[in-house]
Amino acid sequence: MLFKSLEFKNVVGQKVKIIDIPVMDKKHRYYFLIQFRLQTLMNILYKDIKGRKCCSFKDYLKRVVKWPIYEEIFKVPELKNNA
Repeated sequence: MLFKSLEFKNVVGQKVKIIDIPVMDKKHRYYFLIQFRLQTLMNILYKDIKGRKCCSFKDYLKRVVKWPIYEEIFKVPELKNNA
């Protein structure tokens, strides 16, 4: 699975970085969920005055999404014969 990161400045002007954002096709069944949760996290971090500099989107999803959905989003396909 491919991951991307995102950098922006919050309301105070500090750089904030969000890492471990999964790259998904628009036809994926959880595409809208990922986009919505990413916007929610960005709004939280944008208004955060304490100034967290780096945040993992993967860890955020682990806290806010049900576990079966989280596993389905981040599942790693099994490789046969260690290929």
